[in-house]
Amino acid sequence: MYEKKRFLVKTVFETAKNELHRGNKSSISSYLSSLFEDRYDFRKDERSYNRYYTKLVEENTDYNIDDLTLYYLSKYIGYDNFEDFRDRVDLGSDDSKTFSLSFKEISEKLQQIIITVSPTVLLPDFIKKNGLGIVEMAFVLLLVTGGVVFSNGKGGPPLGIFSGGGTPAIDKPYMYWDKDRYIASDSGYINPQTKVVPMDPNRFVYQKKITRPDTLTIENGDHKVWYDKTNNHVEFFTNYGMHPENGKALKIATGHIIETYGGENAVLELADN
Repeated sequence: MYEKKRFLVKTVFETAKNELHRGNKSSISSYLSSLFEDRYDFRKDERSYNRYYTKLVEENTDYNIDDLTLYYLSKYIGYDNFEDFRDRVDLGSDDSKTFSLSFKEISEKLQQIIITVSPTVLLPDFIKKNGLGIVEMAFVLLLVTGGVVFSNGKGGPPLGIFSGGGTPAIDKPYMYWDKDRYIASDSGYINPQTKVVPMDPNRFVYQKKITRPDTLTIENGDHKVWYDKTNNHVEFFTNYGMHPENGKALKIATGHIIETYGGENAVLELADN
């Protein structure tokens, strides 16, 4: 139990650090406190997260974490709850081992997709939550990516995740944001206006801007997509994290947000722009 808690806290901090692309223990603790309040309406001061990391990870001693906090820590990294995390994660003899995530159900319909990343790969909440089915997920992916994860029909790798010649795009060292998705690059410099960042497989594969917010409804968007509101303009994304352009933390889209800025209201905004 203690080792699982320790690994949970360690993974949460590593995930948050990847989203921030920087930060020490204190800044990550502050980020988690703010993020959990915005995303889950769960309030806990940053000193608590700081203590969890200090005691469990740095000092390698047991420390009590209440059940509700364990629930949201597990949910943040893609698990249903702490019991789900505890049962599915096998630390073995090394808690820094590489994990493989196999999308078993999808493979039956869309060819097998297997992504291996260290230390962990997350399945986005908008896919996992409420048992989103194969057809629904295929529609969402097609909508926001133009079919980037579908098979090329010849038994080859999914289009968009793999580049030409069979080389995984995520093997490239850099990526940059281009309008609505990340593009893999071998170069750390494109032009003065383009911000090139180190390759992050999770963001590269899952972070897409929803270019047709007029198709969002409460049924397909409530707590399944994320958004940013800047200068009274709302943009929707398929994954949590930071806005690729302005660096703001994305917030979970509630039914109210979907009703206000999605669907027919999005049509009006698109027409105005």
